Amino acid sequence: MGNSFAHIGQERAPGEPRSTLVNRNVTVAGHRTSVRLEPEMWAALKQVCARERMTLHEIVTLVGRGRGQSSLTAALRVHLLIYFQAAATDEGHRRAGHGVPARRLPVELLAAQPPI
Repeated sequence: MGNSFAHIGQERAPGEPRSTLVNRNVTVAGHRTSVRLEPEMWAALKQVCARERMTLHEIVTLVGRGRGQSSLTAALRVHLLIYFQAAATDEGHRRAGHGVPARRLPVELLAAQPPI
């Protein structure tokens, strides 16, 4: 069995980007664990908590209980995707400018894209 702590103390290679993931401690069904998510995912999770009037720990516990074989981090990402997909409406997409040609990528970026 390999050493699961082999990465500890290793230096990053010059120019290697630092991780953008944010590590936070959460409690799942009374057990403390850590989760690493992008800042945008933490912000989305905070929005869900506010909308549902639940604590972060309550939401993470609900997601954790129903996650099956996936990691808690993956289950949280999927939960957030499904949550906001369910809330998305055609009117909301129109207001956000989704699917409106004038609000898509600038012409110079489109011209630089290789044909599909």
